[in-house]
Amino acid sequence: MNNETEFQAYVLRRDEQGARGSVENLSLKQLPEGDVIVRVLYSGVNYKDGLASIPEGKIVRRYPFIPGIDLAGTVVNSDHPDYKEGDSVLCTGYELGVSHEGGFSQYARVKAEWLVPLPQGLSLRDAMAIGTAGFTAALSIDGLLRNGLEQGQGPVLVTGATGGVGSFAISILSQLGYQVTASTGKASQRDWLLKLGAHEVISREEVVEEVSKGAISGERWAAVVDPVGGNQLSSILKCVKYGGSVAVSGMTGGGAFESTVFPFILRGISLLGIDSVYCPMSYRREIWSKLADNWNPASVLREGITEYGLTDLPEVLKTILQGGAVGRSVITL
Repeated sequence: MNNETEFQAYVLRRDEQGARGSVENLSLKQLPEGDVIVRVLYSGVNYKDGLASIPEGKIVRRYPFIPGIDLAGTVVNSDHPDYKEGDSVLCTGYELGVSHEGGFSQYARVKAEWLVPLPQGLSLRDAMAIGTAGFTAALSIDGLLRNGLEQGQGPVLVTGATGGVGSFAISILSQLGYQVTASTGKASQRDWLLKLGAHEVISREEVVEEVSKGAISGERWAAVVDPVGGNQLSSILKCVKYGGSVAVSGMTGGGAFESTVFPFILRGISLLGIDSVYCPMSYRREIWSKLADNWNPASVLREGITEYGLTDLPEVLKTILQGGAVGRSVITL
């Protein structure tokens, strides 16, 4: 390969008329510095990618730019001893698709320390079907287990259940033997959520409306996976059982919420922040190994993946920003 090798990528540009994205022909010399060149075969679409596609999302700060915070493919060139031509790898997090050109591209040049060797038991396609969303769900569940969640303690609430993180959390928790209550604003997806493994499906309004206006309410949830955040979190905290925990990983419902100290000091609950971007590589590989083994979210991989091409990205990104996405979208390159 040489720097003149051409390929296609989805490129964001901005001018006096605003921001837009389209598929363009590029060459390797236009990619940023890195130790490893990857022939990208699949990329997953996340809410953060939707934010990157609009200036007000405040993810991308320079243009032109290739978004995409996930990628999986094979190494075609490496200047690092840990990787060789033909290795299957995946990359999520770090600066990919934020300040470093990302995965919506047929080729990517990245730093070797960002890469995870594809775990045995996962295909490249399934790795991107899982992507940042499934990885975040697994981190959330691991956090709840480390904080003492055990079977038989009661239902685990999963908010934003039809989204990427929510759907994977349902699949993994149900496989591990937990009773899952799925909360969603999409009543039409009830049957699908039950197929994924949810024991019960409730509306997101029910999460809020049944809660008293006091500082604390009746104990209901043994634990919570919350990729939504926002004001709904205030109501959730009031209903967590003694010693339980809430794993927060997102802000589709907003970045701010109000609470009091009472759920924490009267019930000893924990609010766990979940970071999928910079978590240590040793922990990152441990979680991916679980996703390739007994935490494999088979029900989502079977029921909840839709594949698209690069030219479909504008509509896919628009849908995810409007809250219309169900399951996971995978871009085939």
